Amino acid sequence: MKLSEKIKKMSLTQKILWLTGILVVILLLWRITQAIFKEAAANNNRQPAVAVVLSPVENGLIRDVGRFSGTLIPKSQFVVAPKVSGKLKKLYVNIGDKVARGQVVAQLDDEEYQQQVAQAEADLKVVKANFEEARSALELSKKDLERAVTLHQKGIYSDAQYDASQAQFQSQEAKYKVAEAQVANREAALETARLRLSYTRIIATWETGGNIRYIGERYVDEGALLSANTPIISIVELQPITAVIYATDKEYFRIKVGQEVTVASSVFPGSLFQGQVTRIAPLLRETTRQARVEIDINNEDNVLKPGMFINVEVEFDRRENARIVPFSAIVSRGNSQGVFVADVENKKAYFKPIKTGIVEGDKAEVVEPASLSGFVVTLGQHLLQDGMGIILPETGVETGSSQAGNKFAGGRG
Repeated sequence: MKLSEKIKKMSLTQKILWLTGILVVILLLWRITQAIFKEAAANNNRQPAVAVVLSPVENGLIRDVGRFSGTLIPKSQFVVAPKVSGKLKKLYVNIGDKVARGQVVAQLDDEEYQQQVAQAEADLKVVKANFEEARSALELSKKDLERAVTLHQKGIYSDAQYDASQAQFQSQEAKYKVAEAQVANREAALETARLRLSYTRIIATWETGGNIRYIGERYVDEGALLSANTPIISIVELQPITAVIYATDKEYFRIKVGQEVTVASSVFPGSLFQGQVTRIAPLLRETTRQARVEIDINNEDNVLKPGMFINVEVEFDRRENARIVPFSAIVSRGNSQGVFVADVENKKAYFKPIKTGIVEGDKAEVVEPASLSGFVVTLGQHLLQDGMGIILPETGVETGSSQAGNKFAGGRG
């Protein structure tokens, strides 16, 4: 039977009940549809929570440090060379040897110079004999002149005789002076010969610094024929040793003579050496806009060597009890820079503007506000807005803990 025929056979009461049931069903469907649309709208307007990593706000030491790379050079270096020419007879030192101030390091063949000394001594003896002869002759001539003066005054000597005696005296006096000059000349020649002989013993000497240094280079071998001033060896001073770094114009005015520095070398992992700024160039190079800075480093153990690359830290400033946040936590919102502070209990993050001070690596000093505490967002902060929900690490974060755990949040709290 068709639906229309069934409706026709219904009584009036049945028809009313049937229509009422249909209206109730329609109303229920309408209510359910409205609720579904409201829920969808609410879900569309709700901001999703962001999974984050947190780190605690800490109190501790933070330093303003300048970091430089440089090279080690000797504190001082000079070459040893003979002052006279000759054959290198003996070389007493070699590369790496210690050498003391005043030590003989080499010997030239001195036979020729000994002969020169002997010849000078013989020449001096000759001129000294001539000098004694001239002095005796001068004394006799002087006595003759004195007698001639007396006899001339008495009229016994004629003017011609007196003049002859006076001329003789003057001649002997001139010969005496010549002989005296020859003695002085030969004494000087002997002194020169002896000095040149002494130069065949080549001595390492220096005026300042420690008494012990090292042989850096050897330039010739035994048996070599050397002219004067030919380098034989170089001598270097390694205690202290000097580091050379170059500072840019921004760093230049922050570095001062006398500043303490810390030096490290990849050759000695984990070892630190102490140094002090000793010299700063008064100008910056035009090509690099950098200035040379020299640092003296304590090298008592002689482990640091010229030519090594080193890393230098110069401490410009420090805060002993600074409020510190990870530098990576700092973000910009509008015209302000700040951090997102986590409300762990309510799983929210709020933007707090801050003023920073010293930055050291991934640490930043918070100067203002002084009351900043708790935990800041270090991962996910770029997705956050003020008051947004956050997803905490599965292990949770205990309020007041000194360690945030730095664990990635894996699910909703």
